[in-house]
Amino acid sequence: MGLILGLVLFSFILTGICIVPFINLLYALKFQRKNDKTQDMFGKLTPIFDRFHKHKVGTPIGGGLLIILVVAMVFVSIFQLLRILGISVTNVYPQNKELNVIFFTFLSFGILGLYDDIKKFFGFEKSGFFGLRMWQKLAVQCILATIIGGMLYFQLGISIVNIPFFGILHLGPWFILFAAFTVVAFANAVNVTDGLDGLAASVLLICLFGLWVLSAAILDTTLSIFVALWIGALIAFLYFNVYPARIMMGDVGALSFGATLAVVGLLLGKTMALMIIGGIFVVEIGSSLIQLVSKRFLGKKVFPVSPIHLWLQHRGWPEPKIVQRAMLTGIVLTLFGLWLTVI
Repeated sequence: MGLILGLVLFSFILTGICIVPFINLLYALKFQRKNDKTQDMFGKLTPIFDRFHKHKVGTPIGGGLLIILVVAMVFVSIFQLLRILGISVTNVYPQNKELNVIFFTFLSFGILGLYDDIKKFFGFEKSGFFGLRMWQKLAVQCILATIIGGMLYFQLGISIVNIPFFGILHLGPWFILFAAFTVVAFANAVNVTDGLDGLAASVLLICLFGLWVLSAAILDTTLSIFVALWIGALIAFLYFNVYPARIMMGDVGALSFGATLAVVGLLLGKTMALMIIGGIFVVEIGSSLIQLVSKRFLGKKVFPVSPIHLWLQHRGWPEPKIVQRAMLTGIVLTLFGLWLTVI
């Protein structure tokens, strides 16, 4: 326990030292939010979105990249050091295979998000579209998520879902599709939630605390170390991400963190608990999906705007109030999700 808490502090300090120079670098590269008029996937302007996000113009984007770099480099260094010293750690799965699936998810979705961020901010005039088109991003996500599902099933032998009150459901090869859906859903859920200063990062932090408790309970030290490093870096980032934000996560962070959050839940065998612990993300992506389907097939909106956090802004809620209420709700959901895993 002492080692894990020490890693949280080390990751926090290292990220805290690096983040101000990193923000300055993003300013120098002009990697900042533009004052462009946004459109939805149907090509229609979204003036309400632009009005609520006008004050964010000029804020550096891409803070998630720093978190990925810090966590990945420290994580690799720790296990190299443990090998050199001949120290073994307890694991639920073969260590190398578990490391492979964690790293592949963390980095592959991060690279996809980084490409989208770069194209969004430097290739807007050439492409005529704000970032990657939705179908392009979704197609790549599905391919990556299917590979991840295959790694979980074939390399780690995971094929079950634990459903509270009903028991264990054996999915067999269908687990690959289930895992792929979960990964894509959470990747986009975190991305959709990352619309207010500190919202996605704070809710994610609460979720990770809950999942860290579960990983420690089953003595999966590899996963516990990874989540601890992630928590420490995220705390340091959140200090600069709360309202008014000095840096934003970007797609590089949102896609990577959402997909990896899903994989952590799948590795723990607690996917249903993950749905509850990450309930804020589920509601955010659910409201967006309902709006999307309604506009596509019914030709009208269910909500004036979506996702839910934008609807609350439209109702007159200040941005900090929405984030604070989301954090409190996230804490309750995490406690409820943890309770469900032990009954």
